[in-house]
Amino acid sequence: MRATTVQIRQRGTLTLPAKLRAKYRLDDGDSLTVLDLDGTILLSPKVPIVPKLAAEIERMRQVAGLTVEDLLTTAPVRRSKRSRAPGRR
Repeated sequence: MRATTVQIRQRGTLTLPAKLRAKYRLDDGDSLTVLDLDGTILLSPKVPIVPKLAAEIERMRQVAGLTVEDLLTTAPVRRSKRSRAPGRR
């Protein structure tokens, strides 16, 4: 683990180095959890997983060339096929 020094600016603002932001995929507006460990302050990324997953699903949909309507019309068919598979109730 490497130590990095950051400086607290006006109104308590601090800037995380670009390498750390990139490593942990932190963007403007992302939240961090601050934990006070009696003499040590721990910052931990609080990743909002649902928006990131939704963005990834949207990216994959576009790459596959599918429309939302394509997904909505094929989903019931796929579900019914899975529910009739052997070993399923």
